[in-house]
Amino acid sequence: MSVNRRKFLTVSALTAGGLGLSSSIFGRQHDEIESPQLAGIVPISVAERKDRIAKAQELMSQNKMDAIFLEGTPSCFYFTGMRWGQSERTFGVVIPAKGALVYVCPKFEEDRARELILPAFGEEVRCWEEHESPYAVIVGIVKDRGVQHHTIGMEERVRFFIADGVKKEAAGFEIVDATPITAGCRMIKSAAEIALMQKASDITIEAYKAAFATIVPGMSQTLLSNNISAAFRKLGFSGGASVQVGKYSALPHGSITPQTIKEGDIVMIDGGTSCEGYASDITRTIVAGKPTQRQIDVWNLEKQAQDAAFAAIKIGAPCEQVDAAARAVIEKGGFSTNYKLPGLPHRTGHGIGLEGHEWTNFVKGNKTPIAVGMCFSDEPTISIPGEFGIRLEDCLYISAEGPKFFSKQSISIEKPFG
Repeated sequence: MSVNRRKFLTVSALTAGGLGLSSSIFGRQHDEIESPQLAGIVPISVAERKDRIAKAQELMSQNKMDAIFLEGTPSCFYFTGMRWGQSERTFGVVIPAKGALVYVCPKFEEDRARELILPAFGEEVRCWEEHESPYAVIVGIVKDRGVQHHTIGMEERVRFFIADGVKKEAAGFEIVDATPITAGCRMIKSAAEIALMQKASDITIEAYKAAFATIVPGMSQTLLSNNISAAFRKLGFSGGASVQVGKYSALPHGSITPQTIKEGDIVMIDGGTSCEGYASDITRTIVAGKPTQRQIDVWNLEKQAQDAAFAAIKIGAPCEQVDAAARAVIEKGGFSTNYKLPGLPHRTGHGIGLEGHEWTNFVKGNKTPIAVGMCFSDEPTISIPGEFGIRLEDCLYISAEGPKFFSKQSISIEKPFG
């Protein structure tokens, strides 16, 4: 390490974690990388997916729905283990309140669909030709499986033209939101899901450590972001992160303006990966070089806010109280109230699972009780327009004993890895 580089990095303990990465010859050291860390990953079992379907059917009965329809979204993968993209042609699955699942597919894609469908989650595929109505096929399946409430639920990612098409074909039926069913299942994670999220989090920290060790003066945000992605690949995962530098770190989701890291700049990294579809989401904020007292003070206040949010998480308490706890710390520190700047411009946390952002949120007005199995991010931000922003983000799960972080929190502005 050169004298300049030693001065530039604020964390002497940062290492490449055995990945053999460097800023100058990053792309030429791939052969030296250790084997991907893929051992011990246990996919979601057939039995667990069957339990999910049974729970969904129970919730449908409680919510007086005869069936729900899903496109090829994360919810489809959640219940069936099948992945299918969305196009202008309707493809999806009907989960009835009673009976086996049925897939709806364009006829010319039937063979491909049957290759992907897992027989344990229904083998019936009803096809429609190009001149026929897929919406009539969906309604026919619901009728064949048995009608009690004359209500069909549409998963929230189902596009309007499909929901509207079903509505026009389903005379005498009400088309409703299926979120009470899908979110009712997906919000509560099993031990198997939490284990996959833990792996995704562990890999993200290792990738960050490796990439942080490559930071040198004059590095572009793009190069650092590429280094992060390359570190994920060397660990056997597909992942990445955004990089925001200096005043652009005050924009919570960054700027498209090209940025170069200079001595004394705030550097904010936000990203993650997934393991068997389950996501991580971690943000680390450091200073490139020696931090100013102002940067240290704001960073420390942000850490206090993150700690306050974590301390406010109580089983049975409303989600909104977590946001209130973090916001109170930041406002007491002299920043603006509500969402005004400088201050905390967004909710304190979001749900996470098969999607980086899913149900439910730590936000004002959300009375949803915190329950065992829920997973969230804890990420209050302090944004100071024109100066810099500080965000610390670690995700957590609710155990029977209370909240537990997937990743160790940052220790200080100079020690981003606990």
